[in-house]
Amino acid sequence: MSEQTRRILVLGSTGSIGEQTLEMARAYPERLAVVGLAAGRNARRLAAQAAEFGVDLLALADEASAGGLDVPDARVFAGADGICDLVAAARPDLVIGAISGVAGLRPLLVALEAGIDCALANKEPLVAAGGLVTEAARQSGAMLLPIDSEISAIFQCLRGEDPSEIEAVLLTASGGPFSGLSPEELQEVTPERALDHPTWQMGRKVTIDSATLANKGFEVFEVHWMFGVDVRQIQVVVHHQSIIHSMVQFQDGSVMAQMGPPDMRIPIQFALFHPERVANDLPRLSLTEVGSLTFAEPDTERFPCLRLAFSAARAGRSYPAVLNAADEVAVGLFLDGRIAFTRIPELIERALAEHQAFEVHRLEDVEEAGRWAREYVRDLV
Repeated sequence: MSEQTRRILVLGSTGSIGEQTLEMARAYPERLAVVGLAAGRNARRLAAQAAEFGVDLLALADEASAGGLDVPDARVFAGADGICDLVAAARPDLVIGAISGVAGLRPLLVALEAGIDCALANKEPLVAAGGLVTEAARQSGAMLLPIDSEISAIFQCLRGEDPSEIEAVLLTASGGPFSGLSPEELQEVTPERALDHPTWQMGRKVTIDSATLANKGFEVFEVHWMFGVDVRQIQVVVHHQSIIHSMVQFQDGSVMAQMGPPDMRIPIQFALFHPERVANDLPRLSLTEVGSLTFAEPDTERFPCLRLAFSAARAGRSYPAVLNAADEVAVGLFLDGRIAFTRIPELIERALAEHQAFEVHRLEDVEEAGRWAREYVRDLV
């Protein structure tokens, strides 16, 4: 390996972000060495990835699936603790955090506490435990890099800028597939229809979160914690074309935007090679083909999840962990066909209203709030 080779550990390698990360590793074999892979339960796909990239350090969160992982001479870790052990064993230069949900929190903290840079794709760790995550990075000196396209856009807009000069952050939202539906039509939305996002190819949970605008609410937490921006300085703007990925307005009135095709490989590559920009043959943006860019206010009456996220972000304490866990359970219930689409925000709002908040000082506090919210939402249904 050359001196420029970066050793990467991909957590969530069989998901959408994980697969696209490995596509980058495939395109730049001299620059990126895959030293470890972790997945949820897809043992067959994980084995194929391990064989292709010559990886012998593997983990599966589902212990039963780990027993069926057949990779000769590989060291296999199992369960949530196993993924944390994988981080320690692989000793990477960069961890790609793409495990869906709050399950990615503990291995992220393990990596940051060890001083390992982390590129974060899933939002839930910063929603549920943003203070713990950023403090772990601060104490060890590890970098926390964004993969999420909107957060990467802000990160790029702020390169070389003074964060104290930020007046507002303008988060763009595609609006999801149901921005034109009436409240009555929203009640009839099926999981199959909700999973068909018009612009982005994503995992199941994040696709539903995009449809409810919960995903955009989660990005409010990412902006707040990653860049130290007050929640009151964050605005959401619906931008259906998904060409402008987000904007920063400065105190002199200037607005800086990051633009590009709606292709997750661009922010993934930016995180993998940061601070370098590496040439690629990915599709280029043609503004003449796009024609026009439109913007609108989000409708928080039809999509209350965004309003609830802002409320939880302002309230702080254990409310964000409850928001995250309640959403996780509600989305799962919807995907299982047990509740209507419009009940997702209803269940989250009830959990937030009934929760007796407390201060969050450690990981166990986050887990306690999450357990309460999951039990509360399941009992409601």
